[in-house]
Amino acid sequence: MSLACTLHGPLQLSVETLAQVEPAAGQVRLRLGAGGICGSDLHYYQHGRAGAFAIRAPFVPGHEASGVVEAIGPGVTRVRPGQKVAVNPAHPCGLCPACRAGRSNLCEKMVFLGSAAIFPHLPGLFREHFVVGESQLTAVDEDVGLGEIACAEPLSVGLHAVRRAGSVLGATVLVTGAGTIGCMSVIAARLAGAGRVLCSDPSERARDMALTVGADEAQPDTSAWQGQVDVAIEAAGHPAALAGCLSAVRRGARIVQVGTLPPELPFPANDIMTRELDYVGAFRADIEFDWAVQAIRSRRADVRPLISAQIPISESKAAFDLALDRSRSTKVQLIPG
Repeated sequence: MSLACTLHGPLQLSVETLAQVEPAAGQVRLRLGAGGICGSDLHYYQHGRAGAFAIRAPFVPGHEASGVVEAIGPGVTRVRPGQKVAVNPAHPCGLCPACRAGRSNLCEKMVFLGSAAIFPHLPGLFREHFVVGESQLTAVDEDVGLGEIACAEPLSVGLHAVRRAGSVLGATVLVTGAGTIGCMSVIAARLAGAGRVLCSDPSERARDMALTVGADEAQPDTSAWQGQVDVAIEAAGHPAALAGCLSAVRRGARIVQVGTLPPELPFPANDIMTRELDYVGAFRADIEFDWAVQAIRSRRADVRPLISAQIPISESKAAFDLALDRSRSTKVQLIPG
């Protein structure tokens, strides 16, 4: 049997026991290594929905995970029992126009573990044991921890945001919001050769974390950098943060939105037009997942400072409540009991 963290609606969380499933052909059964609680998981917990995706039935969240291979199904050749693996939660169809254009993160038939986007909901990864397809796994033999490996998915989001910015070599890059995705964007900007990386966040603890992972400067807001920024990455999901991006960028700059903003937000179309700003979105990740695993396994990206706590699935409510408290945590992970 296997414990699973299950959401039933806003602030309705239970720990349930599920039967273990044997892997079929091309599948692998894993024991959870670590599973990171993401902002979308917190939205499901607090509000019963993340953006347009609402919980319509009991639902196991979780899409940032590592695991240890327990059993393999027929035909599996890329991993073996006992290996540590990074789990890519995305399973695109590979056939739609987006997939064929090399943008599988926009797949029209995406199956994304831990998301309520499709119904019936597919269970996510906050389970002690789970079965996934071999194609979604990357073996990691280096001496890095399971908690670090579980950070591959959020790092891939930061890498994708920077990729959407175009070349940042030598550029001044601003990241608004120093939560997990903001800090991963700081790391990604550094890996991409940014000349100067700035970060804004009203939380002193969050600013200190941004500096720890590579930001050159961190301030409560963007007022000190007016007109100095070549690329701004909005990772806070807050209207004030977007306004900070707009005021900080130079004419002709690019703004990348990776945070989820309120739907009723007025759009600054005239400002974008008169200053010829590029405004682009960044949603999940594509090939960047593989890049993230490589960066973590080589420690070119050191994500260890971001991991605030690892808490057993049996104490899932305490883990979610800690993850909600930004004064005490950045990345809280669930682990087996």
